Amino acid sequence: MLSFHKKIVTDEAMRPVAVLIDYQDWQKIEQILEAYQSQQKEEFDINKYAGVIKLTQDPLEYQQQMRDEWS
Repeated sequence: MLSFHKKIVTDEAMRPVAVLIDYQDWQKIEQILEAYQSQQKEEFDINKYAGVIKLTQDPLEYQQQMRDEWS
């Protein structure tokens, strides 16, 4: 994990309300987040799940059957 110099800002009750960091550190954080987000977008493909589940019964009929068992 990267080490950043930071200053925690507190309110009158000494509760943390903000964190101040150097602008250069902020730029590094943004670069890391951008790389992570672009990687996540590329790796996720919902189409690979198409046709994975083979149903033997109509989902609405099954749902009604399960609800009838509760009564």
